Amino acid sequence: MSDIAQDMPWLTKAWHAVQHRLAEDRLPHALLVAGERGVGKRAWAEAVAGLLLCDRREDLGNGNLVACGHCKQCELLRAGSHPDLRIYAPEKSRMVKVDQVRALSTFAVGSPQVAHHKVAIVDRADLLNINAANALLKTLEEPLPDVTLLLLQESGRPVLPTIRSRCQALTIPVPAEEQAQNWLAAQVSGLEEDQRPGAGVLAKSLMLAGNAPRLALEYATGEFPGLRDKAFEAFKQFMKGQITVGDAAKCFKTIGLEDTLWLFESWAADLARCSAGGQPNDTEAADMLMFLARSNPPWRAHELLDRVRQSREAAVYNASPELEASQLLIAWRDLMPRKRAAG
Repeated sequence: MSDIAQDMPWLTKAWHAVQHRLAEDRLPHALLVAGERGVGKRAWAEAVAGLLLCDRREDLGNGNLVACGHCKQCELLRAGSHPDLRIYAPEKSRMVKVDQVRALSTFAVGSPQVAHHKVAIVDRADLLNINAANALLKTLEEPLPDVTLLLLQESGRPVLPTIRSRCQALTIPVPAEEQAQNWLAAQVSGLEEDQRPGAGVLAKSLMLAGNAPRLALEYATGEFPGLRDKAFEAFKQFMKGQITVGDAAKCFKTIGLEDTLWLFESWAADLARCSAGGQPNDTEAADMLMFLARSNPPWRAHELLDRVRQSREAAVYNASPELEASQLLIAWRDLMPRKRAAG
């Protein structure tokens, strides 16, 4: 088994799919890999690139190919300087731009510089602007035998059907809670003792990340849980009519637009679960969400999810985090029964 599957065992199924297709010489020219934020899609894609570029792949049996780790290609990859691997991701903007995809197209048609193959990773394919998506489509329509495209997609974020139809799809699942806990504990055990988050912080970070381990690690070692708590408290106070929408929105501004939309989306998804008789992932918001689920028809939760999607589209044009938070807060406040919403 490869290092990536040992390190993150929930990637094993998707990893084996690539190993076996490669061993049988039926790996497609483009893979669309979907998964929740923070499950390890980028790490998986880079491991696949290493497997494809290696000069001396080893077969461990039953089609389980692994990179040798010692050839020139593996050494270049380890140094982060392999010229036949290119990664394209949103930079200063919130989108993958057309100039980046044009660079990918030039890379795709050129000859490999040092390897027998080329790999391009697009992280994330769901953030291609329309011009970039159309430019990528041209590359997908004219596949070349010496290049593989790995397109990474965050679950729930749309990719153009014309792009999707020209790729084979793989899904990376969120691990079970115990598996995620074990991985997270192993990661923080390597930190200096005074930098290790406590058990409570780890548990809360996993809960907030929906068991996506790499996102939970980012939360546990950063400021997000504390900022989220302040925003959630402001959210509850606003819902009860105790503070203004402007005051509540300021707390969301501090965590940035992307995480603000992530929070509102997760709460709306939890509201939909409650409306369907399930339990919310965010246990700290359970009382409020269960109350709102009892007070509203199920379609209201999906209306909120649509509003988050609209805000995410507005984010492309550098929308104000405070303004978007204000609009979403007002939409949530509309769910409160009239007698509760007064004041």
